[in-house]
Amino acid sequence: MLPKLIVTVLLVAIVISLFSALFFMMKDSSKSKRTVRALTLRVGLQVALIVFLLIATMMGWIRPHGIGG
Repeated sequence: MLPKLIVTVLLVAIVISLFSALFFMMKDSSKSKRTVRALTLRVGLQVALIVFLLIATMMGWIRPHGIGG
């Protein structure tokens, strides 16, 4: 149950970071780097998610399955 919760939290954080970058891109008129920071955070979270999924699969915490069972 914990691995599913971690994956869900990471996915929600990725979406929040993506939308915050969109907001900063549309509203910032200055040359601030908030958009770049938000997108960098998103990429970092995606890398963390992929690494976590690989580790969880190797440790047997989650099992991949095909379509239809």
